[in-house]
Amino acid sequence: MSATSAKTPTPRLKTANSDRPAAPAVPAASMANPKPKRPLRRLVILLAAGLLLLVGGTFWYIDNVGYETTDDAAIEGHVIQVSPKLSAHVKAVHFDDNYQVKKGDLLIELDPRDFDVSLASAEANLASAQSKLTEAEAQQNVAQASLGQAKADLVSAQATADNAKSDLERNERLFQTHVIDRREYDASVAQAKSAVANVESATKKVASQEAQVRLTSAQYVTASAEEKQSEAQLHQAQLQLSYTKIFAPYDGRVTKKSVEPGNYVQPGQTLFSLVPPDVWVVANFKETQLKQMRVGQPVLVRVDAIPGRNFSAHVESFQVGTGGRFTLLPPENATGNFVKVVQRVPVKIVFDEPSANLERLWPGESVEPKVNVRENFAQRQYRAEPLPPAILGGTSDSVEIAEQ
Repeated sequence: MSATSAKTPTPRLKTANSDRPAAPAVPAASMANPKPKRPLRRLVILLAAGLLLLVGGTFWYIDNVGYETTDDAAIEGHVIQVSPKLSAHVKAVHFDDNYQVKKGDLLIELDPRDFDVSLASAEANLASAQSKLTEAEAQQNVAQASLGQAKADLVSAQATADNAKSDLERNERLFQTHVIDRREYDASVAQAKSAVANVESATKKVASQEAQVRLTSAQYVTASAEEKQSEAQLHQAQLQLSYTKIFAPYDGRVTKKSVEPGNYVQPGQTLFSLVPPDVWVVANFKETQLKQMRVGQPVLVRVDAIPGRNFSAHVESFQVGTGGRFTLLPPENATGNFVKVVQRVPVKIVFDEPSANLERLWPGESVEPKVNVRENFAQRQYRAEPLPPAILGGTSDSVEIAEQ
């Protein structure tokens, strides 16, 4: 072995930082311009977010102060349930679900054969009653004529009796003076008695004819009443026949159709519902939201089914009572041991838009009204009008019969 390889190496002492790499040298320029700290950047971001929140809150406050809104609101409208007025089989149905119909359109035809027979019977009864009335009128005229003749006979008999009485008085003086004989005097007496009897008979005939006139008058009244009753029965039969055709009472759209040809329907059975185009909003506001709400204040209505569209409207009326007050079990707004529940009051809101703009609004759709309560607006004259009289028949004659 050489002297170099035989030399034992001297061990090196390890220090605490002997395993760490050597720190790089820092240039002098970097020491002169240090980088900005992270807390400053965070502060700028927080200030910007706070500013944005402040601006958004300001806009929200400006947009919502002086307004009252609720999401407990829906579109309402007239829903007319159409039912038959008699029992019969359905002959024909001239519509289907969601059909748009016009006022007076023929929608359903029922089997009219039974009612045709009833109408023919009523017409025959009326003809018979009219014939009896004519007969009673003729009998009344005959009785009146007989009464006149009886009165004339009474006048004649009375004149004859007066003449016979005068002859008897004259013959009685002549008989007392022996100018005439007994036989002639007795003849004048008999003639006077006969004349008096004729007067009594004529008087009784007059009374009998007067009773006959009263009888014929009563028969005429009875026949006239029978004729009116037959006319009423005829009108009833005509009405029953007219009910076999069901017409659209208003313009609108057919919904909930539940009738088909061949079905047997009964009075009161709902065949379909008809929804006219008139709609409005019923919003259930909290009672605490009504402090500044008045009739006539403008409203912006947002419909969930039509996003991005606002409809102009106004407050038309307030329900006199909360919604819960008219339920089966009204709540009691007690304090103390009970929790006081804020009640809601239905508010009717009427659209100011033309009806053409409201065709897409259907009863039951959810809306969000926004009422401007900042000022007291003048009460508007426009109000929701009730439906006009319904069409109950196909012709004016049937409508007149129904009105009678």
